[in-house]
Amino acid sequence: MKTYDWIVIGGGITGAALSYELVKQGFAVLLLEKEATPHNATYYSYGGLAYWSGTTDLTKQLCEEGITRHRLLSQELSADTEFRELDLLLTINRDDNPETVAASYAQFAIPPRLLSVDEACELEPLLNKDAIAGALSVKHGHIHAEKLAEAYIQAFLRAGGTMYVAQVWELLREGQRIIGVKTKTNTYHAANTVVCAGGFSRALLKSAGISVCVYFTHAEIIATPPVDVELRTLVMPAVLKRFQLEAESTKDDSLWDSGNETLPPILDPGAVQFCDRRLYLGQMSRVLTEPFAPIDAVSSETALRNSVGMILPKLKNLPGTWHHCLVAFSRDRLPLIGAIPNFEGIHIFSGFSNPLVLIPPLAQRFAHSIVGQPDDIIPQLTPARIHLKGARSDD
Repeated sequence: MKTYDWIVIGGGITGAALSYELVKQGFAVLLLEKEATPHNATYYSYGGLAYWSGTTDLTKQLCEEGITRHRLLSQELSADTEFRELDLLLTINRDDNPETVAASYAQFAIPPRLLSVDEACELEPLLNKDAIAGALSVKHGHIHAEKLAEAYIQAFLRAGGTMYVAQVWELLREGQRIIGVKTKTNTYHAANTVVCAGGFSRALLKSAGISVCVYFTHAEIIATPPVDVELRTLVMPAVLKRFQLEAESTKDDSLWDSGNETLPPILDPGAVQFCDRRLYLGQMSRVLTEPFAPIDAVSSETALRNSVGMILPKLKNLPGTWHHCLVAFSRDRLPLIGAIPNFEGIHIFSGFSNPLVLIPPLAQRFAHSIVGQPDDIIPQLTPARIHLKGARSDD
């Protein structure tokens, strides 16, 4: 059986981009995706490119590199990613102070401008003026994430990569080295394996006795068919509860072995319309530490519609279907990229909090670093920076 240089686990945007960049460097790469038509975080992504949101020298540089890459990717990959720039509208709750909320964005690379209620409603006529105290606005990149992932995969295949639809059941371990993977029907060997499985990364690694500080929320949205209603902007709340939820949920890593709901769910009401006039309405986030935990779809959909309907009343009762996926994140809102401590042959590329703008430059940087090109950023994102002290590595 052929031995690959790299096995990439996961065909979402992270695995697709990384596979493409690795094969460009001349590696023999196998990409494994568990579903013929993935229904993962990429599939249900809003598609936003928050290139304005860098707050440190590191994130500002990566955001700038990311938007530069996105502006060229349709040409490079010979496929339309539906890249565009639109107005992002960050709604301010009517109980919040607009100036205080605006001040919390002062440290961003491009601080959004504060709008009055009337100015916000002029920019987005679908807004309920009685539900907000104002809004923030900034230009925001946007793509169709599923189409970008597919474009990466097709370019990867054209460049000589191999892809199979198969779920990875097991990482093959010999001592402290991972030598490949096992699916339901086959075994594949590689010098290196990289986990790009998003919210399933933690469980997959744990099954091989590998502890990594990568986490996930259960994210829920409503997807509509193409509709006649026109949403001019991408709407999100200015105060995102999701980031607070992520921070709280990672304070005690041991809770992630409990299989319970460790915190109450949160809801960040927002909406985006794609070029084909479909809408995504969301998002509810839950910290359920079991990837396959059951969720009451009916009550979730009701909560989503009511919450979005408060801000954008005309969207509340549109036809649509509730969907659910896992969204990975890390403890410090920076991705985990690189070799996993105490093991050989196993890497991770996951845990992005601002994924779509950062993945293209970081996938490229990772691949370049593997062939020996100096890189000052990839070492800063190693999982060793927050590796669990005393984590078992001899199971």
